[in-house]
Amino acid sequence: MIRDKLRAQMDFLNEIEKLKVVYRQNGTIGGTRRENSAEHSWHVALMALTLQEYAPAGTDIAKVMKMLLIHDLVEIYTGDTFLYDEKGREKVKEPEKKAAEKLFAMLPEEQEEEFNRLWNEFEDRQTQEARFALVLDNLQPIMNHYTTENENIAGKKLNRSQIIEKKSFIKDYSTELWEYALEVIDNSVELGLYGEG
Repeated sequence: MIRDKLRAQMDFLNEIEKLKVVYRQNGTIGGTRRENSAEHSWHVALMALTLQEYAPAGTDIAKVMKMLLIHDLVEIYTGDTFLYDEKGREKVKEPEKKAAEKLFAMLPEEQEEEFNRLWNEFEDRQTQEARFALVLDNLQPIMNHYTTENENIAGKKLNRSQIIEKKSFIKDYSTELWEYALEVIDNSVELGLYGEG
């Protein structure tokens, strides 16, 4: 007999399948389609594992990875809001919080509490784990734009100063990651993905 707990967990896992059809502004290699939010979450979780030496001493990397795997699950209900859409980002905060509560309520109580706690910790950005997760979450798109030579992002008419304004907080957590980010941004300008300004 299948226990209620397992059914609830499987219902949740079936529901999050929907993240695979939430598309972002990022591209994929070959330019045939945009990256989906599930792919983004997988990529940033692997970045945490790979780049853990750049996190502050004592950072719980397993916790960072958990945050990164669940941070965008709310987009199943709210969609992905473009980082440079200031009005849209402000409007989506409350719907995302409600989406987290709705989605995580599908889980058994103990897991519901853990997932809500991790999601809120990421959103609050107060712990070193949440801040490192945020750094990676912001580094991945600029890496993606350059690696995929993303024509979609080029069409957004972003310029270098806009990118730097949004991403410069990275230097507060890792000068090495920030230097890398600047190099990628400059290379992207040379490719014509961002304007010079």
